[in-house]
Amino acid sequence: MPSNEQRRATAKRKLERQITRRAERARRRKQLTIAGSVLGVVIVAAAGVGIYYLTHDNHSQNSAAASTTSADASLSNTPQAAPPPAPKPRAATVSCTYRDGGQAAKKVNKPDGADVSTTGSPKVSIDSSQGPIGITLHAAESPCTVNSFASLVKQHFYDGAPCHRLSTEGLKMLQCGDPTGTGQGGPGYAFDNEYPTDQYGKADPAAQQPVLYKRGVVAMANAGPDQSGGGTNGSQFFLIDGDSPLPPQYTIFGTVDGAGLKTLDKIAAAGDDHSMDSSAGGGKPNLPVTFKSATVS
Repeated sequence: MPSNEQRRATAKRKLERQITRRAERARRRKQLTIAGSVLGVVIVAAAGVGIYYLTHDNHSQNSAAASTTSADASLSNTPQAAPPPAPKPRAATVSCTYRDGGQAAKKVNKPDGADVSTTGSPKVSIDSSQGPIGITLHAAESPCTVNSFASLVKQHFYDGAPCHRLSTEGLKMLQCGDPTGTGQGGPGYAFDNEYPTDQYGKADPAAQQPVLYKRGVVAMANAGPDQSGGGTNGSQFFLIDGDSPLPPQYTIFGTVDGAGLKTLDKIAAAGDDHSMDSSAGGGKPNLPVTFKSATVS
């Protein structure tokens, strides 16, 4: 029989091992955290912006955009990243929750979240100052995101909005969707992630491993979960101009057409002003990009 002292020593060693493992997990999570949209693209309050969110540029979420970007840069050296798993089948309609959050950059109504269709592929045509950008939306994969995006387009939320962030190294993306052009603006509401985040369980380690966001992907920027555990998607999004490894925490909801990719290549070729304060670099596009109008059909 072990003595009380031996049991205490054993328990102490076990606790020390647990603390060490927790610290290591926390360190890894911190390294993989992407904020501010991304992609900040790309990354404000909870709903405000997105790359606000890859980052929002809200400074809680704002950073998202920046965060995202910096995280993205560090992940760009992960050639083994593969595309995310195929989306799981959905019911013909779903219910979507759009929560009030943040101050709206432009006055809009929240979309109706009842009986949102998961079928069809709506087309969005963007007339930008640097050329056309066509997007096919993926309702089957991310119906709540598509529903919100289409609603904002119909309400002319994006008309006159600049694309405030470009990254051409590591993370290759153009971040748009904030009418204020600061990376902090959003629609005044927020909603949760969809594909590919929903392909993983909350405790699944794979949910934090990078996957390949392929050239032509359109994804939401976000600032990660808000204080209540909900998502922080709003109006900001990023257009991927070159294959980029990212944690699967940015909702994919569309694909850029051939003409749009040519427009992105033109913008990327001119580079950015390196004004973003993050390890991922990036900044405002040297070729200013503004959405003159956007329509959905």
